[in-house]
Amino acid sequence: MEKIKNERRNFIKFSTLGMLAVALGGGIALSPHALKAQMKLRPPGAVNEKEFLALCIKCGQCLQVCPYHSIKLADFAKGHGIGTPYIDARERGCYACSAVPCVLACPTGALDHSCEKPEDIKMGIAVLEFPNKCLAMTNTLVPKGHSKRIHDFTNDQRNITQLERDVLEKLDTFEEKQCTICADMCPIPNSNGAIAMVSNGNGGMKPEVYEGCIGCGVCEELCPANQAAIVVKPKLSFKQYYEEGIRL
Repeated sequence: MEKIKNERRNFIKFSTLGMLAVALGGGIALSPHALKAQMKLRPPGAVNEKEFLALCIKCGQCLQVCPYHSIKLADFAKGHGIGTPYIDARERGCYACSAVPCVLACPTGALDHSCEKPEDIKMGIAVLEFPNKCLAMTNTLVPKGHSKRIHDFTNDQRNITQLERDVLEKLDTFEEKQCTICADMCPIPNSNGAIAMVSNGNGGMKPEVYEGCIGCGVCEELCPANQAAIVVKPKLSFKQYYEEGIRL
């Protein structure tokens, strides 16, 4: 509850400042162009963005039940949808809980209750955006201390869960090994249908994304490169990105 109070306090503070900025700036931040540019990675089950913004009552229930502290509430600095839940994948991805508790907690349908299991989640699609940063492709071993950023984020939480501790314990085992983190840490059941390591043709490996990817963002969060080599494109499906070439 304390986290929700802090999140609400922050977005109220920024929203007050934001209203003044919008008034002075002629409402530019709420233009349709800005709406498209500010597309966020929403929690599991989120309906289309326009409907989501209309349905979400900013209650914070999804945030409260998330056992991984993945969900945040947007302040004015994050663009449109002040107070609505989103996920910053580089900070903490969605671990696709088996019962999808965030969806169950949503009282309005902003998170569609037909999303009942991890395979139903469609948040976006993972993309190897910066292959030159990928440790696997450059045959660079995972460095010691690679998980410090993840440990620091977890330790900042007031109520660390055993699930989070389990992630950290597994993540630490990759030190000084060939990097397969994005594939081996993928939370999707039968994750070979979502992402796998394949030969890059130059003696190294590379992550290859498949149709089972739900865009949870765990690969982006845990990527040990200083800049994540693999990132999630919100709202896009495998077919849209990889077959139709749609870019947002």
